[in-house]
Amino acid sequence: MLKISQNVSIADDEIELSAIRAQGSGGQNVNKVSSAIHLRFDVNASSLPDFYKQRLLALKDRRISKEGVIIIKAQKFRTREKNHNDALLRLQELIRGVAVVQKSRTATRPTKASRKRRLDSKTRRGRTKELRGKVSD
Repeated sequence: MLKISQNVSIADDEIELSAIRAQGSGGQNVNKVSSAIHLRFDVNASSLPDFYKQRLLALKDRRISKEGVIIIKAQKFRTREKNHNDALLRLQELIRGVAVVQKSRTATRPTKASRKRRLDSKTRRGRTKELRGKVSD
């Protein structure tokens, strides 16, 4: 059982985990051991609340396919257990990140005094740079 929040959790049978061979260098053992983990989680067929499903499917994330399947490949560590935990943790963080509602930004305008200060400082800086020119006789 993967716990997302106090009220939301995902059953283990909804998450499909398979061991695959990791990419990259690894020495003599790399061709014998399947230490990387391939995690697949179908958002549409899951028991997640609709709020989570809609937000996940609306995400522009390369880990989420067009069919609504989250695919995570964990191969950071050399042991299968650590990669297994890493994949589950990354899935948990992805779903938790969707639950956070961004605060809407209110557009503000700079004050008249701040605009005047900005322009004055630009003028002063321009004068300083002007003095660096060649001296004429």
